[in-house]
Amino acid sequence: MQEDFLHHIWQYQKFQHKEALKTNQGEILQILSVGQHNQHQSGPDFFNAKIKIDDQIWAGNIEIHLKSSDWYAHQHQKDSAYDNVILHIVWEDDVEVYRADNTIIPSLSLKEKVDSEVFKRYEQLLKVKSQQLNCEKNFADFDDFVLQNWLERLFIERLERKSNLILKLLNQSQNNWEAVLFQLLCKNFGLNVNGTAFLQMAKSIPYKVIAKHHQNIEDLEALLLGQSCLLEIDTEEQYIKNLQDRYRYLKHKYQLAAVDEKPQFFRLRPDNFPSLRLAELAEVYHQQPQLFQDIISVKNKKDIYKLFDIELSEFWKTHYSLTKQSKPKTKRLSQNFVDLLIINTIIPLKFCYQKHTTNELSNDKLFELVSSLKPERNRKVDVFENLRPKTNQNALHSQALLQLKTEYCDKNYCLKCHLGKRILNHSI
Repeated sequence: MQEDFLHHIWQYQKFQHKEALKTNQGEILQILSVGQHNQHQSGPDFFNAKIKIDDQIWAGNIEIHLKSSDWYAHQHQKDSAYDNVILHIVWEDDVEVYRADNTIIPSLSLKEKVDSEVFKRYEQLLKVKSQQLNCEKNFADFDDFVLQNWLERLFIERLERKSNLILKLLNQSQNNWEAVLFQLLCKNFGLNVNGTAFLQMAKSIPYKVIAKHHQNIEDLEALLLGQSCLLEIDTEEQYIKNLQDRYRYLKHKYQLAAVDEKPQFFRLRPDNFPSLRLAELAEVYHQQPQLFQDIISVKNKKDIYKLFDIELSEFWKTHYSLTKQSKPKTKRLSQNFVDLLIINTIIPLKFCYQKHTTNELSNDKLFELVSSLKPERNRKVDVFENLRPKTNQNALHSQALLQLKTEYCDKNYCLKCHLGKRILNHSI
């Protein structure tokens, strides 16, 4: 039994005989208003409810527990936020609960009062485990409009989660959005393997240093590769020796602190070698000195592709790393890689910037941009695609499905999910 199920029963009044409800103290109970569901803040579970007990109307808050003794286990009797609780809803009433003034709090036990069909659907949803999703038998039957609306809300939830890092970086950089973009790009150029190391490197270089040296590509490469500990090699290659000399000078000039984490090459394809990715990032900032303003103003993916349409220097045509020569090949950022930057850096940054600088949010342009990108394919999103073909048609869908799988399905939060609620309400 989950407490969220009791929240659902109260919120949607799924009682066996609503007209004959009585408190555990034997008083006649009428529900005039269930109140406002408190899903994220501390305090009682429902605010501003209104009920009638016998002939007395009460207005106040509702608290819900699996057992009434949880009131004391959670120390609510010592918290003034619970002084205005007018009804204590429980699954099992194992002890009477009193307010601070020693008056008893009326309670309602749901164990024998839940609608039997709702309880049956709850058990089928959460008690019968499947190999993939709790709702796998129902997923193909959800209304298209309902599913699309829920996916859009999940996409915004995912952006909100990504905004946490952006706001943290913004605070650390004293509201320098250009520095935040640089750090985010570094993190996402490093992908999963080297993202943390690249972010640490980015934080070690004041963005004003990057901006000051944007005209000199070798200075930028020296800064990024040097602060990533990738120039600590013995070499006779003149280009690398020049980078080493430049880095020593710049490190001393700007008093750059050493970083702890060195990027990894293990099990990476050559195109994702950290040395190559940092050279590409240096080239981006060499060619686009006003990158933040360009990204904030850009409207579509074609214009974004132009911002990242770079070609590396002659040295990198024959190198993926600093230690080994390779067959000649022009090095450019692939469209698939730029798509990942749009999904993980540009859209979250635009969303957060818009939210931070204006009171009105318009997500239509972000929806249009992310919907123009190809969907990501991985095991998490393929679960949904296998159950319902064409669920994952673009990047908005794949981002939303990742949010659904990781934050709801994997945590058994079916009763927080709009789709799970529809199953309980039998309104698929």
